[in-house]
Formats: sequence, structure tokens, C-alpha cells
Amino acid sequence: MASIPTPSAEPDDSPDAYVGLPVDRAERLARERGWTAVRSLPPGTVITMEYRVGRLNFEVKDGTVARSWKG
Repeated sequence: MASIPTPSAEPDDSPDAYVGLPVDRAERLARERGWTAVRSLPPGTVITMEYRVGRLNFEVKDGTVARSWKG
């Protein structure tokens, strides 16, 4: 029987550190810090609630990260 894969660890990084940054800078910094997926969304976007290890989400308003969360 095949073993169950172990997901890679998430970066030891606080999503709050990205709030207030310009979105292009925040995306670049997140990838440099090891996030495998970075998703930028306008306020109020409907998204599914599945948790994806290694993904960082940004809610972007007027080109600036207004909110950030894992998954």
C-alpha cells in the first residue's frame, strides 16, 4: 500500500505582515518567503473555503493588500 503523502510545511510567516503593502510587492515578497501559491482577490469575491497548504490569499483594494490569510 502506498504511503500517504505529507504536505510540505508552510512558511513561518505572518499573513498580517502583508497588509498595507502594494499588491505587486506583497506577491513578490510572499513568493520569496516560500508561499507556493499567492492569490489576489477583489473585495467581496466569492471563493470556495477549501484549505490549500502553501497558499496565501490577499484581498486587494485600490492596489493595496487590505486583508491576508492562509489557505
